[in-house]
Amino acid sequence: MSADIVFIGLGNMGLPMAQNLVKAGYSVSGHDLVKASVDKLVESGGVTEADAMAAVTKAKVVITMLPASKHVESIYLGDKGILANIKPGTLLIDCSTIAPESARKVAAAALEKGYTMLDAPVSGGTGGATAGTLTFMVGGTDDGFGLAKPYLEKMGKAIYHAGASGSGQTVKVCNNMLLGILMIGTSEAIRLGIANGMDPKVLSEVMSKSSGRNWTLEVYNPCPGVMENAPASKGYAGGFGVDLMLKDLGLAVENALATGSSVPMGALARNLYDIHSKSGAGGLDFSSVFNMLAKAK
Repeated sequence: MSADIVFIGLGNMGLPMAQNLVKAGYSVSGHDLVKASVDKLVESGGVTEADAMAAVTKAKVVITMLPASKHVESIYLGDKGILANIKPGTLLIDCSTIAPESARKVAAAALEKGYTMLDAPVSGGTGGATAGTLTFMVGGTDDGFGLAKPYLEKMGKAIYHAGASGSGQTVKVCNNMLLGILMIGTSEAIRLGIANGMDPKVLSEVMSKSSGRNWTLEVYNPCPGVMENAPASKGYAGGFGVDLMLKDLGLAVENALATGSSVPMGALARNLYDIHSKSGAGGLDFSSVFNMLAKAK
């Protein structure tokens, strides 16, 4: 049985996104290197198709959610890539977080072959992916955005057309650079309060109602025990990994170099996450940077 949508990349974000498309009534064929993830989608009502490239030949829509630029370029380009296998009229949506230059490169290749492609990275974490409340930052043509929006609305609640191809990735890079900086700053502030005998819950509550309020403080608090459902209170398991944040901060710094922009805080945040990753924390949630800032004993 062929599917309307082929979804490639069923990781912590991709799987619940694909499941929400199934809930919305779409026939979805999911593909991932981890068989357990594919099995979970099938259990949710997804379609079983053994080969991803065979599946895309029949799909109306192809959605990808992959780790990095090299993976996106590899799966779309070349004689054995998606662009060489899809039928005319197939809509392409890449939800990965990659370099804006890579997004423009793949979109240009798609356009040359007559296909509509959008870069549509997301924000909102695994909780937002599960709840279907993600924010989508979309780059591409107006017509392409109109075609993609009905599908994106089944996975998110805030869908923004950022501009031409690559614009979605530019917004995402800027957003995640700021997020990394804010997480470090929030962790420093809470650590300073604790060192002075403050209850982190009280401190966080007061700051969240003051001029220091921000998303990491109010929604994704890095201190264990402050928020029951935050990764910090679950051993920093799941969520958005340190290595993923490090990758995104690297994209920001690379883009800053390419455009001649100054990002001293972004560069410092990248260096701190690099140290944290090399300490063995790469697989933990990025809020675990709180641990790196513990007072020396």
